[in-house]
Amino acid sequence: MFLADDDSRFRAVYRKLFERTEGFRVAGEAADGVEASRLILALEPDVALLDVQMPGGGGLDVARRVLAKAEGTRVIMLTTFDLDEYVHEALTLGASGFLLKNASPPEVLHAVRTVHAGHAMLAPEVTARLMRQFTPRRSKHRHAFADELLSAREVQVIRLVARGCSNQEIADELFLSLETVRTYLKRMFAKLDVNDRTHLAVLAYEAGLLHESR
Repeated sequence: MFLADDDSRFRAVYRKLFERTEGFRVAGEAADGVEASRLILALEPDVALLDVQMPGGGGLDVARRVLAKAEGTRVIMLTTFDLDEYVHEALTLGASGFLLKNASPPEVLHAVRTVHAGHAMLAPEVTARLMRQFTPRRSKHRHAFADELLSAREVQVIRLVARGCSNQEIADELFLSLETVRTYLKRMFAKLDVNDRTHLAVLAYEAGLLHESR
């Protein structure tokens, strides 16, 4: 684990949380973007938590530097409600997810474990904000798959993924088996050339799949 935030008290709280939880180890921390970039590239932690706003270059600048070089490091951005305009850019850079700074300890640990396992993690509150951000300014250049490559059932699955639903919740909502949902997701990941659920949701926002009928 690596912690990057200019608030020393915030870092102390997170450091204590991770040090007291089995399976976690804090490899380092930084209070500004320059130091965070340097240490992450040197230490190559499995997961780095980056505050969106820091002196010396914020979390987006750090993510831009480290994700291009530290292939083994996955990034979770730390944000507050008034900074959700950075969500799309961070995900485009390759960040694995967003975590609200007021998240509870269990939510923090779950997010880190999820990202460490190779999955994406987007806080439900951030998903809702991201949806509202994209809804009023639909892209004029629709993705080809929006009309041609996705079945009606696949669109249903994507919409539920974008709402933050788990595979089991999607299965329950659509009266499908868990294995069927997993098969749909694997097929769409390959078809749309995406690596995880978060980036699948981003494509759905951009294509207008979440706010129009088909």
